[in-house]
Amino acid sequence: MTVTYLKQALPRPVSENSDIRDIVRVMLSNIERGGEDAVRDYAVRLDGWTGAVVLSDAERQAACNRVPDELKRDIRYAHANIRTFAEAQKATIQDCEVEVIPGLIAGQKQIPVNAAGCYVPGGRYSHIASALMTITTAKVAGVRHITAVSPTRPETGIPDPIIYAMEVAGADMILNLGGVQAIAAMAQGLFGCEPADILVGPGNSYVAEAKRMLFGEIGIDMFAGPTDSLIIADSSAETETVSWDLVSQAEHGADSPVWLVTTDRALAEGVLARVDALIDSLPEPNGPAARVAWRERAEVILCDTNEEAATISDRYAPEHLQVMAADLDWWLERLTCYGSLFLGKETTVPFGDKISGPNHVLPTSGAARYTGGLSVHKFTKTVTWQRASEAASHELASRAARISRFEGMEGHARAAELRLKPRLV
Repeated sequence: MTVTYLKQALPRPVSENSDIRDIVRVMLSNIERGGEDAVRDYAVRLDGWTGAVVLSDAERQAACNRVPDELKRDIRYAHANIRTFAEAQKATIQDCEVEVIPGLIAGQKQIPVNAAGCYVPGGRYSHIASALMTITTAKVAGVRHITAVSPTRPETGIPDPIIYAMEVAGADMILNLGGVQAIAAMAQGLFGCEPADILVGPGNSYVAEAKRMLFGEIGIDMFAGPTDSLIIADSSAETETVSWDLVSQAEHGADSPVWLVTTDRALAEGVLARVDALIDSLPEPNGPAARVAWRERAEVILCDTNEEAATISDRYAPEHLQVMAADLDWWLERLTCYGSLFLGKETTVPFGDKISGPNHVLPTSGAARYTGGLSVHKFTKTVTWQRASEAASHELASRAARISRFEGMEGHARAAELRLKPRLV
């Protein structure tokens, strides 16, 4: 396989994960002991928020009233698409039962979790779409109670459009909280919300670490790292389109990798010559973030064949994968490792990030090798049941007892053999 790196990412700096883990561990411990008072203290110290934690119905309505009508229509449009896709996903999840042997009936049931906590990131950007992606999907899955949180801005709280998106999507409670304190509040069921059975939604490295530490006691959607994107393109792709699609993903942050894998040298060289000017045209803070990401995290890889390009892509297992090449059906069939796939020049990752329907909470850092993104499945437990007739029970009992004794589990064997004795009616 002939693969040439025309641009290669710089080595990553020494990880700061140990420092983050220590900080998050202390915060979770303090909140476990101090409860709501500790959460409020962190909200004041870290976010400058001194207002109410729980948004009242009146405050929710007032925030919604302040959102421009055109933006409301756009949010409702996105919500409808996301809900439609989630409903289609739910239709694929079925209860079933089967007669395994005569007299033994076994089955499965689909049961949604009772309570979910949805984290909507704030920080540099106001992630309206994350509110829709997480809350809508939980609602369609049938989750009974949904708490939504998002970082506040001093004096104003959560931006009005995010509150409107939370309202449209169906949040039962909205908390003016971000960061580790928001994750802990939802996990513990503080401020009147129900303790979350699962925590979902993207966040910064502290939020991700808090979710990781709570995993096991509580479910989470995934372990999330910096967002990443890969484009596969051939000679049919346009330099300007490929360049802008790479830049659009680099603006997520300085640590967000973007990769171009192409079979066309002219395209690769054209992109390398064009990207810097596009980044320079971006406003603050987008431009500086994209500039660092392009300089330090981006790669441009030249391959001889489509098969080589597909192999590289599967190895990287990108969160977002775009294909701008001929024979899209071949790529759809061949590619196996990605969070979400965007086929053809008429689609782009920003569609998936914001509005088209499939969820944008996706596996990062190569996790697409073994898992997919957020879906109704994440909020649903597939549980099993069984029922046996007396005749079936006798056969099961004798065989289960023999296996149990071979394993050395005498108690199991005797419990099974009780089913061989005549039963009083």
